[in-house]
Amino acid sequence: MGDRFQVIVDLDAGGTDAERLARRALEWLVAEGVVLAERTPCVLGQPLGHPPGPHWQRAVGDDWDFEPWDGLAVHTRRTGFTSGADLPGAALCPRCGAPAPLDDDATWRRFRAAMRVWHDTGAASVGCAACATAVPVPDWSWDEAPLAFGHLGFEFWNWPELTDGFRARLAALLDGHRTAYVWGAY
Repeated sequence: MGDRFQVIVDLDAGGTDAERLARRALEWLVAEGVVLAERTPCVLGQPLGHPPGPHWQRAVGDDWDFEPWDGLAVHTRRTGFTSGADLPGAALCPRCGAPAPLDDDATWRRFRAAMRVWHDTGAASVGCAACATAVPVPDWSWDEAPLAFGHLGFEFWNWPELTDGFRARLAALLDGHRTAYVWGAY
């Protein structure tokens, strides 16, 4: 069995909001006993994270078949979150719903270039071929394998599936911002 992860990404937080919102959410997670305040080497790809707390079940509900054995990494800088090795088949325009097939080399090059610019600068758009609207990279949605772009992400490593209710409660702490849920395995 490989390592699994689930990420709740704030799609609207900017670089200045990320730290404040991360503190608020982490205080709530610690107060609920979902994670511990102390940081230990309990997450993959990061030096330190927050290990599961005594009430971690509040995040996953009653239907779980294993206990979490890793922790929570909180990302507070511009990050592209991906589901792992797979890429989506298409990007979906949030304005008109038209798919932009990513197996088309020209389309993929446009998206890849915009993703790089967004990562480097925090702002980039890709024009929709169907409605001719320039859409910011974080606003696109993705079929099949999810992607999300944001300055704030809560990445749970090797936990049972987070419930919809838990994800909604965490999202409610983020000033009404839109969130995305990305999951995958390595």
